[in-house]
Amino acid sequence: MNYQNSAGGKALIAQMVEEHGFDRDELSAVIGKAQRQDSILEAIARPAEKAKPWYEYRKIFVTKKRRDAGVAFYKEHEATLKRAAKEYGVPAEIIVAIIGVETYYGRIAGRYKVLDALSTLAFDYPKRSPFFTKELKHYLLLTREQGQDPAVLTGSYAGAMGYGQFMPSSYRNYAVDFDGDGKVDIWHNPVDAIGSVANYFKRHGWKTGEEVVAPAVLGKNVPISLFNDGLKPKHTLGEYAAEGLTTPMRLPADTPATAIRFEQQKGYSYWLGLPNFYAITRYNHSAMYAMCVYQLSQSIARELNQ
Repeated sequence: MNYQNSAGGKALIAQMVEEHGFDRDELSAVIGKAQRQDSILEAIARPAEKAKPWYEYRKIFVTKKRRDAGVAFYKEHEATLKRAAKEYGVPAEIIVAIIGVETYYGRIAGRYKVLDALSTLAFDYPKRSPFFTKELKHYLLLTREQGQDPAVLTGSYAGAMGYGQFMPSSYRNYAVDFDGDGKVDIWHNPVDAIGSVANYFKRHGWKTGEEVVAPAVLGKNVPISLFNDGLKPKHTLGEYAAEGLTTPMRLPADTPATAIRFEQQKGYSYWLGLPNFYAITRYNHSAMYAMCVYQLSQSIARELNQ
């Protein structure tokens, strides 16, 4: 597939020329380098969050090996992490856990060319074409701003990049130059990556000093529909308690929360997600993902505090 001659490719090129002053021939040549990747279309159709139950999904991320690597990453970058925690109000262990879940602390940042990934999904995945077309535009702007060759940078099958796996729009909106060298680099610079993850959370509503989740105790006759209310806290702990879903944690009754449950090998575990849990889901819109980040962060923190 030659995307530069496709309807979607032609429309994107025309728009970038008109709205952002790209050279038509140069941009056409760039889009012409994009290769359709069928493995990307296969991967996006079956993400782990949908294919695996919680008790299997958790085993991928909350492991002794990943915890120990997180402890090592923390110790190597302790001063930077403490500075980020102070400046943005986000705990160091949460920053470390995000980078640990996303890229195994920068070791596995993706093998696909970002241009291939975003073009494949923009032009050959109709279900989410508008989103990935927008991200492809941001990517072209980002590489122009950074003086990078758009045809060579690599990332995930969805076009996410660097230590923290930022999509191009997130890179442009939330990545920061945390070491003050005049460049914003989350591909190779862990200092910028740490600051950028912290900034992302601050900008997405992280509440400094507050809890992330509260364990829930299921009373009799609690309607299962309580657990189908989405990720955003729409009710309070007091309202859930009135329905029979309580927590042993001492938290104000007016604390916003959302009821979540995770499939175990036998039965379910029940939790109340608080505003900071919702903030983690702004990174990846999955309750299982957010709980893995939280549990890995707690495991790392416990090990560091021993």
